[in-house]
Amino acid sequence: MTAPASFEIFLAAQPGLEPVLAEEARAAGFGPLTVLPGGVSLAGGWPDVWRANLVLRGAGRVLARIGAFRALHLAQLDKRARRFDWAAHLRPDVPLRVEVTCRKSRIYHAGAATERIAGALRDVLGVELREDAGLRLMARIEDDLVTLSLDTSGEPLHRRGHKEAVGKAPLRETLAALFLRQCGYDGQEPVLDPMCGSGTFPIEAAEIAAGLWPGRDRRFAFEDLASFDAGAWQAMKAAAAPREVPHVFYGYDRDAGAVRMATGNAARAGVAGITRFACQPISALTRPEGPPGLVMVNPPYGARIGARKLLFGLYGSLGEVLRREMRGWRVGLVTSDGGLARATGLPFLPPGPPVAHGGLKVTLWRTGVL
Repeated sequence: MTAPASFEIFLAAQPGLEPVLAEEARAAGFGPLTVLPGGVSLAGGWPDVWRANLVLRGAGRVLARIGAFRALHLAQLDKRARRFDWAAHLRPDVPLRVEVTCRKSRIYHAGAATERIAGALRDVLGVELREDAGLRLMARIEDDLVTLSLDTSGEPLHRRGHKEAVGKAPLRETLAALFLRQCGYDGQEPVLDPMCGSGTFPIEAAEIAAGLWPGRDRRFAFEDLASFDAGAWQAMKAAAAPREVPHVFYGYDRDAGAVRMATGNAARAGVAGITRFACQPISALTRPEGPPGLVMVNPPYGARIGARKLLFGLYGSLGEVLRREMRGWRVGLVTSDGGLARATGLPFLPPGPPVAHGGLKVTLWRTGVL
């Protein structure tokens, strides 16, 4: 028996940003799409799974729903897990880890359910079960329905494979990409970050402008599945069409170490030629030559770095400099503190939804053209 040609694919997103990820997926040719809590669902086959991992900038993971069955008790779970066609999806020579969650079901003990599914995999397929395995099978038991999913990404998708160096409180690339999209960024204008840290916003924006797919240089868990076709995957990656970019992406930071990190990260990402990083304080910011664009900034929040009271002055200075120097540009500002955002004095539109980031809830504040 072969794997089904079409199945449910779930693109995981940070809660609050599901519609933005759906917009990106739709623009990339995926669909029809259903927006759900925690992500976006669509029907597709394995090539769609590969392409989603390769090209989507905002997805945190890509899950393949490989099957479902009902189980009212552990004995039934054991029996039905042994009848499932694991060989259509998994290879016996690739170690696996199993994670089970139970909710509103007669099977309520996740540990016991994990043992039954793991036992079926060992006995039927001969696969090695390991806690540190790179390939992950997830079973969700809800209302007595067992849904089986494979995490086809492996390492989270914000790990693009280029960033070796990060600062104190880095913003994930997936979040940066979705925030850029929310600000209307489509690669056709320059982006400037006056507090760039390790360079996430300018590098992400430069990659978008250059048509560089986020997954181009890394490995994925789906490469270890029975359905993987190495030739088709190489052909898919080879279809990329990088573009010439007529404008530059700027990052500034008062920390010379951060500027070195950002410069190295941009070189590894292949965008050194269209990015410019320099060590300077906010007070030294001047508008670059050329067309206007988007200022994207993720300043310190106080909850994690520095004391909140001291930050009001920083945010006030930031707003003053942006209003003076960046006329004609738009601003996107990410912070966990609405009071600090308002301290900039910038003419913000109604803020976006709060989004979880590193134990905090951050919000994107946007302006129109200054």
